[in-house]
Amino acid sequence: MAMRPKLLMLDEPAAGLSPLNLDKLLAAILALKARFGLTLVIIEHILKVVMESCDVVTVLEHGEKIAEGPPAAIKDDHRVIEAYLGKEMDDAEVRAFLKAS
Repeated sequence: MAMRPKLLMLDEPAAGLSPLNLDKLLAAILALKARFGLTLVIIEHILKVVMESCDVVTVLEHGEKIAEGPPAAIKDDHRVIEAYLGKEMDDAEVRAFLKAS
């Protein structure tokens, strides 16, 4: 921070952290963002970090952008939900999938 950057890039900063340390990391990121007016680019799978620290979220699935927008819109996007939680299937689709496996 000594060089007063305008952009801070973080690649999975919360990987392996306990919930307590995750909260401390998030507080530090938000404090740095506010104090230095930083633009953050965060690659992260822990949604709490993304949702609480980002103004715009871009979601990739297999290298393709499937959604982009404010966190509130992203968390309700059906493509994002399917990418993270899987596709909802009716009973017939489940049976067909199990037979094919």
